[in-house]
Amino acid sequence: MLSAIIIDDEPNAVNLLALRLSQHCPQIEVVATCTGSVQGVEAIKTHRPEILFLDIEMPQMNGFQVLEAVGDIAFSLVFVTAYDRFALKAFKYSALDYLLKPIDTQELIATVQKIEKQHQTSPQQIQYLQQQLTGTAKVLPDRLALPYQNGVTFVAVHNILYCESDDKYTRFYLSDGQDYLVTKTLREIQELLEERDFLRVHRQYLINLNRIKKFVRGEGNYIVMDNNQSIPVSRGQKDRLMERFGWL
Repeated sequence: MLSAIIIDDEPNAVNLLALRLSQHCPQIEVVATCTGSVQGVEAIKTHRPEILFLDIEMPQMNGFQVLEAVGDIAFSLVFVTAYDRFALKAFKYSALDYLLKPIDTQELIATVQKIEKQHQTSPQQIQYLQQQLTGTAKVLPDRLALPYQNGVTFVAVHNILYCESDDKYTRFYLSDGQDYLVTKTLREIQELLEERDFLRVHRQYLINLNRIKKFVRGEGNYIVMDNNQSIPVSRGQKDRLMERFGWL
């Protein structure tokens, strides 16, 4: 059993989430529910939960202030939010889990299953998310959090050369020669990076268009990246790639 606490200033939201967890996630034991921020801080310190379901926008203290008051974050964190679609990009770039109100049961189940396999939330992830959400300009984040076996690392988006599908995982190849295997599918990564000049040129590969060294046409169309790695280009994506660059 994994112990959990729910903190949300809306009583109905608290009760509904607790009910959904009891009905669909038997591996979760809700040890406390709180509708006040101060009460929530005390509950965390008392029960030391393994999972915290936390609303962000609350009176007295918002979700980030609650985390600051707690200090040591020794749990997995799931934000429960009503933020707009653009703001949700910040959650994804931070590799933080979130549930969008009203909560979808299947998303709740998937989130809990993911938490069972991953590491605890890092303070750096929370700090990065807070910076993105408090920014006034609606610009995409310039860094991406990559959760891997030993923790979480932050990489600059422009330093990502390409991503390769590895079943239900994705391997990131960086300009400094490092690579990271993360617990996300290539489709999930594509949805996150396609607005940043990344293109799915093959079912196995997503490339950074700004890191192409050359494109070799012929029977086996392929691209050479900045690290001299050859990436195959599928027939269906060849025309799209050539159109993107105005190649003849």
